[in-house]
Amino acid sequence: MISYVMALEAALLPCLPARELQAIDRSPHPSHQIDVERHARDFMEAAKKLQHYFISLQHDDPPTREATLRKEIAMMEEELKVKVELIKKQEKLIQGWRSELKEQFDKHNIELERV
Repeated sequence: MISYVMALEAALLPCLPARELQAIDRSPHPSHQIDVERHARDFMEAAKKLQHYFISLQHDDPPTREATLRKEIAMMEEELKVKVELIKKQEKLIQGWRSELKEQFDKHNIELERV
């Protein structure tokens, strides 16, 4: 991350209006010198803000133990819901098989009684 900040800084430095600043810098008027200093100061403040921003992105705080546990609990609850639904479907299927088997059993018993 620091290398990105350094690269950004190196890329931004040439963005200063160099020709204008150099021309004003050579100017004998003191007001022009103040403009150069103001532009340079403004630019450096902006570069510092960017640098602080990128450094803050690098320092993301790890989630707290509480947040990690809450996330794990939520995942477990979702998994539980899926498994409960699957169990209900299987129970319905088993009930259907039981009723079919009971019908077949009764049918076979009736036939055996006839014989």
